Amino acid sequence: MNFDRLWAPWRLEYVTGGEPVDSPPPSPIEWQPQADPKCFLCRAAARYAPDDNANRHLLVVTHAAHATVVVNRFPYNNGHLLISPKRHVGDLALLTADEHSDCMRLLAKLVSTYRDLISAEGFNIGLNLGHVAGAGLPGHLHWHLVPRWSGDNNFMPVLAGTRVIPQSLEALWELLTNALASK
Repeated sequence: MNFDRLWAPWRLEYVTGGEPVDSPPPSPIEWQPQADPKCFLCRAAARYAPDDNANRHLLVVTHAAHATVVVNRFPYNNGHLLISPKRHVGDLALLTADEHSDCMRLLAKLVSTYRDLISAEGFNIGLNLGHVAGAGLPGHLHWHLVPRWSGDNNFMPVLAGTRVIPQSLEALWELLTNALASK
């Protein structure tokens, strides 16, 4: 079943005359080794000038030495994040110990953060390895972290093929970056 999403956070930028969502992202100062410039996770892992607002534009929540966390632009549920190694690598067996460790540490930290910050009651955590397994970006590994609550699914997906996402991506990004900055 193909689910439509019922939200329009981009309307606020339109109404207030802010920067359009589809404006081009800032240009990196430096790419990670082996980066694919067409890969959104490689763009998120690149280094940018401190004042270019790249993290907000790319929805980068945080970085570790070898990993990056971004808000998923096409969420399954409110709070859906992607945790990935900074390096463009598509095979789990090719991850370094440091990359694997940073990704797992960030997953654990974000689970704890979501329990405290938005009272998440459970989580779906998954990795789609390979195109036939559902990986939309098979060349760059990433774990999905989806917070869950009792009753977070209602009649909308069943009857209308629509998911209701109650929070804008920008508001989620702001909430998470502020919470992680204070830890």
